[in-house]
Amino acid sequence: MKTLIATATAACAIALALPAAAQDYSDEAEEAFAELVEGRTAGEPQSCISTFNSNRLNVVENVGITYRRGNTLWVARARDPERLDVWDIPVIERYGSRLCRHDVRTTIDRSSGFFSGVLFLEDFVPWTETEEG
Repeated sequence: MKTLIATATAACAIALALPAAAQDYSDEAEEAFAELVEGRTAGEPQSCISTFNSNRLNVVENVGITYRRGNTLWVARARDPERLDVWDIPVIERYGSRLCRHDVRTTIDRSSGFFSGVLFLEDFVPWTETEEG
């Protein structure tokens, strides 16, 4: 049991030591992100957002998670987007009524129901539809 706790503690320490600013997105991740936000304008990043309806929370393969409210799409990019695919379901342990980038997030595989990874996110950026006129 002590070995398991020590291993888990070491894994958490390594994961937390990864710098958030040292993100290196792949070309595939950049293309997926550009397609997602096409026709939208970015707003000010937020570390937490209010989510009134959690069924609007989606995993976007090679990008991260999104939350849609009205004409705004909140996007939190994953630090390792290539490890995130459409078969992943986020499991979020919230510490309040808001969804925050520091909440504990893991993923489970949609087909097997087994643990598939840990999800580290950047800030939530609001992307609002550009008015055409």
